[in-house]
Amino acid sequence: MASTRQGVETFLNNSPATALIEVAEAKGSTPREKGAWMLVSPTETFGTIGGGQLEFMAIARAREAIGDFSPSKAREHLLDIPLGPEIGQCCGGRVELGIRHVDAALRDELMAAVTVEDAKHPHVYLFGGGHVGHALAAALSLLPLKVAVVETRADALEGMPEAVEARLTPVPEEAVRTAPPGSAFVVLTHDHALDFLIVAEALKRPDAAYVGMIGSKTKKATFKSWFLKTAGGMEGEFARLISPIGGEAVKDKRPAVIAALAAAEIMTALARNGPAY
Repeated sequence: MASTRQGVETFLNNSPATALIEVAEAKGSTPREKGAWMLVSPTETFGTIGGGQLEFMAIARAREAIGDFSPSKAREHLLDIPLGPEIGQCCGGRVELGIRHVDAALRDELMAAVTVEDAKHPHVYLFGGGHVGHALAAALSLLPLKVAVVETRADALEGMPEAVEARLTPVPEEAVRTAPPGSAFVVLTHDHALDFLIVAEALKRPDAAYVGMIGSKTKKATFKSWFLKTAGGMEGEFARLISPIGGEAVKDKRPAVIAALAAAEIMTALARNGPAY
């Protein structure tokens, strides 16, 4: 995913008159949680507080407020909105929103907060830039993740999404060793022997949130035999391997379908592993 900090900075630079809408309280069933926020200028928006009528109303109120902000007036407007038939939204909860003018102090506060938020994004390493690698990189690039595609072939890295790091190296397993704790590793290279080497390295990381390998049941069985008999692996380590990635409930093997299923699987594993989500 592109840096939130970069997006906020660009938005504020292009929109000197901006309001911040923030969910101050969220009670019952609501579109977003307390702390969710968005920026609103007279013509553009950045982020979301959940969409629907709640967001439409908030955007309209924020744009009205942009012209009203002044040192002599209240710096913050508060809205208390029940999510019921009155606004055509049947969530049933209640949301309190704060609307503030983004002055120099609030801008600094916001930039510091999004810098911290960016730093918390989990790392996902994709080994292999083939058809599925490209599709999965595209799917993951939309999510709050730091994604790197690791390849031994320069041409396989061409056309990767801008938000994804393309890493060319003759020793891809080194990326496993230097990855931060809680990382996810997805192995889908053009070479089964290379797949096995990288997966074995990833399974040595007890702090890995996810270790997945593309392939069939036969490939997984072959890897298991090699891992246990030749690579010095243990049953407990092998049990952590997810293969095939994306599960077997959907039989469609088109790259985009595999990517969608695997992306959901990876996000679920990352959510179980830490507090970032």
